[in-house]
Amino acid sequence: MTATDPALTALAQSWCALSLLHGRIEGHIERTLQTHHDLSVREYSLLDVLSRQHSGPGGHLQMKQVADAVLLSQSATTRLVTRLEDRGLLSRYLCDTDRRGIYTDVTEAGLALLAAARPTNDRALREALDEAAKDPDLAPLVRAVEQLRIPASPVPAPASVSA
Repeated sequence: MTATDPALTALAQSWCALSLLHGRIEGHIERTLQTHHDLSVREYSLLDVLSRQHSGPGGHLQMKQVADAVLLSQSATTRLVTRLEDRGLLSRYLCDTDRRGIYTDVTEAGLALLAAARPTNDRALREALDEAAKDPDLAPLVRAVEQLRIPASPVPAPASVSA
């Protein structure tokens, strides 16, 4: 295959369309969450992931698992946790069984903010998808996203590949 191969060109155009759709959706959700709840998309995602933890076996996430779930590096995730902890939305504590481990939980204030922001996030997602569906190049991708049915789990499984 060469750089001008039609299959590669089509693949590159499809990737660009997917990237454009993602950017539009994330940008719209970001602006909406910031305006209504003073939250970024990453902050919302972190609160959402951590709110799904439970006290049963394997119910608390290690920082690497959290980082994989919110698509950030471990250092960026740690900085994000610190910012939300400073706002009173998260708390950290030592693991009972391994004193080297530190867990992070969502505080009552964090849970209340997440509950208030969730409908806003969902509405902004719907608005962004509806707007993107008007673009003939993005409409097939919007339909594909709408048809995906991924079962929710209480705690995300550790990602095998970092994004």
